[in-house]
Parts: sequence; C-alpha cells; structure tokens
Amino acid sequence: MTYQRVLLKLSGEALMGDLGYGIDPKVVTDIAQEVADVVAQGVQLAIVVGGGNIFRGVKASAAGMDRATADYIGMIATVMNAMTLQDALEQIDIPTRVLTAIAMQEVAEPYIRRRAIRHLEKGRVVIFGAGSGNPFFTTDTTAALRAAEIDAEVVFKATKVDGVYDADPVLHPNARRYQSLTYAHVLAKDLKVMDSTAIALCKDNSIPIMVFNLSVPGNIVRAIKGEPVGTIVGGSCEVS
Repeated sequence: MTYQRVLLKLSGEALMGDLGYGIDPKVVTDIAQEVADVVAQGVQLAIVVGGGNIFRGVKASAAGMDRATADYIGMIATVMNAMTLQDALEQIDIPTRVLTAIAMQEVAEPYIRRRAIRHLEKGRVVIFGAGSGNPFFTTDTTAALRAAEIDAEVVFKATKVDGVYDADPVLHPNARRYQSLTYAHVLAKDLKVMDSTAIALCKDNSIPIMVFNLSVPGNIVRAIKGEPVGTIVGGSCEVS
C-alpha cells in the first residue's frame, strides 16, 4: 500500500445514494465493505462524515435561522451518520469507534487526539463526528484539521465525480480532468475541491488530497494503492 494512515472524507449526500433525503442502507453497507477491504490490507483508516443528507446549516441560515444554531444542528446530523456507519462496520466485524467534538458520552467517545491515534494503532476504524465542534467551519475543514492532528499521509475526498475538472463536466462536455493540481491553483481558480480553509490547512501541513468517485466499486482500495483513480492536489498541474 502507498499509504499506511489515511483520512477519508465522506459527504452526507454520499450516504443517501439516489434518495432525496436520509440514509440509503445499501449505500452504507457498500461503503462499509470497501472500508473492510482497506482495513484488511493493514491500513489505519479515519473517517470524517458530513451531515448534508439530513441537515445543512448554511441552507438553514440562508432561510433565516441563526447561523451558529444551524451549524450545531448540522453537527448533530453528522453524528447520526457516523453512528450509522459504525453499526454497518461492526455488523461485518470491523472494530470502530465514533469520536465526537461535542460531548455525547452516552453514544460516543469525546474527541481526544491521543486516544484517536491509539485506536488507529490498534487497528480500529475511527469516525470523527460533530465536525470540529465549532460553528462556521465545514466538515471539509474538519477533515483537513483531523488529518493534520493524527499525522495522516493523505486526505481522500470521496465524491460523485472522478476528479477535478477545469469546468463543470455536466455543462461542458469538453471539460478536461486534472490528473494533479497545486494547492495554489485550486485556491486561485476557486475549483471547489474543498473549502479554502481546508485547502490552506493541507497546504501548510503538506497533506495531499485525492479526489475520486466513491460510486465505483473498489476505488477506495485503488486510491490507497496509489492508482490514478482521480485528481491529486499537492503536485504539479497536469490535465488528462
């Protein structure tokens, strides 16, 4: 394996599959099986999951809700997703721990950096819930922050597309996919790989970001093996 300790960023929308809202059990089961394949290779895996399939703080704020309140509700939604993913993993005998940035001791452990690292060293999958515990920060930023804290070698951003393009491939059929990008190019062109705070954190800590399509079976393992399944941010600018 190219990487030994990785952080996987899953959007909440990834868990709802083709549903318009909520969680698709089949999608969660498929993701759990892919994670099991990764763990079987001896890779230490941490996951940050979003909550957009249940509640989006930014959208609620735009509708008039207090932004901080909306973001806290969104954090709670991420914990619901984290617990669902934990259950799916433990159904197939993958030891998993949910660590939350907001204390919820009845259902999850509090986030403590050394504890998270110890769980990883023992071969447990660690799922970080409740974002960073602070409003006004996205789960993308949480992924970059936790990756730096646990000394992850890479952040995998699992999406619905097979990488980063120079234009929207849905609207522009001739759009070209980047094989690799610099952090500066992503920020300058506002390519929406992750939010700017997350990109800056990864840049400052020299953590590459791999963007790939989660819906292709086996892509997580391929990415960890270093196969070119998407776009890597942190290299030079190259297009397909």
